[in-house]
Amino acid sequence: MSIDTSKNSYTIIFSIVMVIVVGSLLAGISSVLSPNIKANKRIDKMQNILFAMGVTDAQDKNGFTPADKAEALFSDFIGAEQYIVKGAVATKTEAAFKIEVKKEQDKVKANASYEQQLPLFIGKKDGESFYIIPIRGNGLWGPVWAYMSLDKNMVVQGAFFDHSSETPGLGANIKESFFRDDFAGEHLFDAAGVFKGIAVKKGNLDPKNERKTDNAVDAMAGATITGDGISAMINKGLKLYVPYFKTLKN
Repeated sequence: MSIDTSKNSYTIIFSIVMVIVVGSLLAGISSVLSPNIKANKRIDKMQNILFAMGVTDAQDKNGFTPADKAEALFSDFIGAEQYIVKGAVATKTEAAFKIEVKKEQDKVKANASYEQQLPLFIGKKDGESFYIIPIRGNGLWGPVWAYMSLDKNMVVQGAFFDHSSETPGLGANIKESFFRDDFAGEHLFDAAGVFKGIAVKKGNLDPKNERKTDNAVDAMAGATITGDGISAMINKGLKLYVPYFKTLKN
């Protein structure tokens, strides 16, 4: 018996069957690839933390440590020095690595009384301590995020910035060295010891970024909103850690 493919019922049934088949295939592929995706995200996070504290590889054009060496280097430079910060108290736990900043921010939005869990990684390199903090905010077209490396006085030692959808050649330049390198040496406190953060500022009149105590770096041309998002991300995200950093001076 032949099937009348001209009927609307055939089209509807065929569409339903195809949706079920394609959906099942995608679900199966996702399930198979899920472990690899999680492993890649874990390695990527380690590479970003290491990069922020200055552990780089000259063989890579961007300076990132090779994926196959990231875990070993992370163990060498960070190891178990992973913490969850609440107020002035830092609790040592490797659960800190699993914390997702966005999810913590969402919990705060849903419940203003929720005490956000703040991940902190302490690295050792050349006899110096590096306090690496993941932060997240919004750019022009989507989320932006960073790993900021500080010393105990909240002076920036290094940074890594990334984004999901900023404009190529404009806001996307937050990934470039000419932008992130300006943050090295910047102070987050003013001369009176008050937290001021860092502003990505137009008309900063410091093109070589020689002033490190003005709480500002030069903005990127044509990327004002992205720069404002970076400023807000840094100032809001790092301010949460101030009570803890004050204990390091005691």
